[in-house]
Amino acid sequence: MADYDAVIVGSGVNGLACGALLAQAGWKVCVLERSDWFGGAIKTAEITEPGFRHDVFSAWHPLWVGGPAHAQLGDDLARHGLEYLNTELPTGTLYPDGESAFLLRSADANATELGAEWGPMLDGFFPNADLAFGILGTELRSRHAAGLGWKAVRRLGRHGAIDFAGRLLVSARDWLEQTFASERTHGVIAPWVLHTGLGPEAAGSGYMAQVIAVAVQEGGMPIPRGGCAKLADALVSYIRAQGGTCELGVHVERVSAGGVRTSTGSKLTAGRAVICNVTPTQLYTQLLEGLEHHAQGFRYGRSEMQIHYALAEPPQWEGDERLGKTAIVHLTPGLDGVSRAVNEAERGLLPAEATVVVGQPLTMDASRAPDGKGLLWLQLQELPWHVKGDAAGELDVAGGTWTESLRERYADRIQARLAKHIPNLEASILARTVLSPADLQAANVNLVHGDPYGGSLALDQSFLWRADHRTPVPGVWHVGASTHPGPGLGGGSGALVAAQLLEPPLAKRVAARFKRHP
Repeated sequence: MADYDAVIVGSGVNGLACGALLAQAGWKVCVLERSDWFGGAIKTAEITEPGFRHDVFSAWHPLWVGGPAHAQLGDDLARHGLEYLNTELPTGTLYPDGESAFLLRSADANATELGAEWGPMLDGFFPNADLAFGILGTELRSRHAAGLGWKAVRRLGRHGAIDFAGRLLVSARDWLEQTFASERTHGVIAPWVLHTGLGPEAAGSGYMAQVIAVAVQEGGMPIPRGGCAKLADALVSYIRAQGGTCELGVHVERVSAGGVRTSTGSKLTAGRAVICNVTPTQLYTQLLEGLEHHAQGFRYGRSEMQIHYALAEPPQWEGDERLGKTAIVHLTPGLDGVSRAVNEAERGLLPAEATVVVGQPLTMDASRAPDGKGLLWLQLQELPWHVKGDAAGELDVAGGTWTESLRERYADRIQARLAKHIPNLEASILARTVLSPADLQAANVNLVHGDPYGGSLALDQSFLWRADHRTPVPGVWHVGASTHPGPGLGGGSGALVAAQLLEPPLAKRVAARFKRHP
């Protein structure tokens, strides 16, 4: 008999979600993680000052709370200590002139804030929302995708379904400029395409902008009380409670149809599946033997940087009083500013005016820092891995690698911009920790080149063309941001693979249907 029904390599959110869903169905599961924490890009730690609990990598969970894994596991995870907090002020954009605009939690509020076009936009989206969200929740290389397509044809007609599919490929720029008159509204939504690994001119970015805008309105910006690691902790606790095993510090060197071999020579057998939560590069050039060609041509996307602040007092924003109460504030000139920064990064330049993502978890969760203190989580998603120059002409990039000096000097530029809108920022800094793309890659082998999204999301690496969940080796499966539906802390690929593994064989499905309809 095999040691386990399923062995899972890597404890990212998709690996853990898949393991928990299989364990819920009675499978004996083993999760092996090479690092010293569970969660992959989920980690909460005191990386600045004692008492300040920072989400070191990812930080916000709207896709998880609105996703299929949470729908099936939420009640169980709550019993294992997971509690979500939410807000009526999920996100906004602050412009260089000090003005700001916000995306809020109701259609009426957003129509007032963002323009009268908001209502008609929703009226056009919601009738086919099940199709739009269904694309992200369906295994596209399966009979279920055919069913989704047939649903679209029945509802919209053949030509209507083709038009709907074409609209999914529109860029965010085209959709925003055709839908909303206000450039301020463009600037509230445009930065969110960066969180999908795209830029505002990319094919499909308009579709993702619509999905995110509606998801934020309907679902807010939930976070776990105590830090995002609480999600990973609860998933691990649940798997163990079902009789499963989760181990840290185990480096898997080789994977085969029947199990895995670790760096110490230990072998674990899997009777039903081996599930790998890794990048295609790791899977096909390191774990599986003789399949290197399956990773050829796979491209990684733009790099990111993170800046974490421990503050002696809460940030005091100038301008709209809502800024200090908003979970995520984007600092950008707007749609053109996002576009310009993406273009500069893709040409190998440090953006002159990057989009600054300012996360404020204390707006919901006071447990993240000592009483009366402040904490900020900053993300910069428009950076090159190999730095050819500085678009602002200010920084010497030397050999083009992310040295400690370059990291800190670029962080100084971002801090100076932010300080113009938060007058007490620099005087209140207790500690600052900056993670460059090189630091991110060193911390987590899945963050290749500091790309947090598992590979470029260009059209030829998205949807049907994302890495396949089924590998050429029977019984070996692939999950993670590099596979459909792509990045985001939703557990989507883990849920899709778990559903396929738990689906009854064809003969049983046919028999069950015949029994219902003799």
